[in-house]
Amino acid sequence: MCTFAAQTFSMNMQEDKSIIEVSHVSKFFGDKTALDDVTLNVKKGEFVTILGPSGCGKTTLLRLIAGFQTASEGEIRISGKEITQTPPHKRPVNTVFQKYALFPHLNVYDNIAFGLKLKKTPKQTIGKKVKAALKMVGMTDYEYRDVDSLSGGQQQRVAIARAIVNEPEVLLLDEPLAALDLKMRKDMQMELKEMHKSLGITFVYVTHDQEEALTLSDTIVVMSEGKIQQIGTPIDIYNEPINSFVADFIGESNILNGTMIHDKLVRFCGTEFECVDEGFGENTPVDVVIRPEDLYIFPVSEMAQLTGVVQTSIFKGVHYEMTVLCGGYEFLVQDYHHFEVGAEVGLLVKPFDIHIMKKERVCNTFEGKLQDATHVEFLGCTFECASVEGLESGTDVKVEVDFDKVILQDNEEDGTLTGEVKFILYKGDHYHLTVWSDWDENVFVDTNDVWDDGDRVGITIPPDAIRVIKITD
Repeated sequence: MCTFAAQTFSMNMQEDKSIIEVSHVSKFFGDKTALDDVTLNVKKGEFVTILGPSGCGKTTLLRLIAGFQTASEGEIRISGKEITQTPPHKRPVNTVFQKYALFPHLNVYDNIAFGLKLKKTPKQTIGKKVKAALKMVGMTDYEYRDVDSLSGGQQQRVAIARAIVNEPEVLLLDEPLAALDLKMRKDMQMELKEMHKSLGITFVYVTHDQEEALTLSDTIVVMSEGKIQQIGTPIDIYNEPINSFVADFIGESNILNGTMIHDKLVRFCGTEFECVDEGFGENTPVDVVIRPEDLYIFPVSEMAQLTGVVQTSIFKGVHYEMTVLCGGYEFLVQDYHHFEVGAEVGLLVKPFDIHIMKKERVCNTFEGKLQDATHVEFLGCTFECASVEGLESGTDVKVEVDFDKVILQDNEEDGTLTGEVKFILYKGDHYHLTVWSDWDENVFVDTNDVWDDGDRVGITIPPDAIRVIKITD
């Protein structure tokens, strides 16, 4: 039995066991928190993708597993062995980088053999292992080629061969296809999936590309702001997002404010809809998610649950993508049937295609301190507020502010404090923004104004929008 086949058999026998255990790991860079109490278990032989936007902490997590950085808190185990402080070369992992990191002065064979030569592996063994790795990545006839003469896809195959030739227990891949063009990226996705199946070793893959994650993975780990938002299969992540961030980040979504009237009945866009969700209580604010492909569109008829007018219509190759305005709410619809801009249409959604999520918050909540009867300190600033009775100056209080009462201004100097727009969620008839204040705390804003991710803004909160509440035991 060849080495790779033996390894595959071994992995299949133990596939139910965790090979990587990340327990309550945090990573700090000065005052910045890159990872915040992350816990993750990866099973042997699994293809796990860590997915998220730039700056979410996914690459930091991969580098901690690889040993290129050290955790500030927590513990990492591989195959049951604690390796939190173990240097990279003593860990049973190999890493494939986005920039390949091939040696330009060495040919393909010598690049792949480099690690084996460092280990003083016998020359004959090196030859057999290199040939097996080249065959695995489809590069059998390229062993004596200069790496500079290879295409991007071929260089990536060599980088993968160099990693797998050492027979690691875990292969770490840090956005390895990001530098390739679209067609080559698609081809390499399929090849990576086949390699994983053939090798049977554990793959941990980092990407910001949602489609890539859905295509490749057994399990997807969605991250944001240094925290894991959701872990699940591609189907679970797509069909059952746990919060509005996941719903918006994975594919296209219509996300709307709603009210759960009672089990299996929800109200949004001024209309009641049957659904299949239970356990949210009665008259409870919720978020409603409907995927564009789950909306049926047709000429107006009695079947329609909502009626509206087509605003845009774009042919996408296999379907049309249309926006439909229904009583002030905008819906994204994907359908094989085409309706011209200006056409009056009906929309229908079936109960099992309506996904209900608990709201993460219903208003801004801050810790504060009462300065006097009409002033309260929070977010590092003193704000004027409506008169507060029955509380002494210096009392610790909770401050609540509704999302739509926060005012954002183009000129930072016009605000009481400043911040940066870092997440924008469209909710049908308004935008829900996350603004990272310069006090290092999020401020959430509902607005009809259009802002861009990364915009610097001034933040103002009117006195009558501030609710001061005594903190009780």
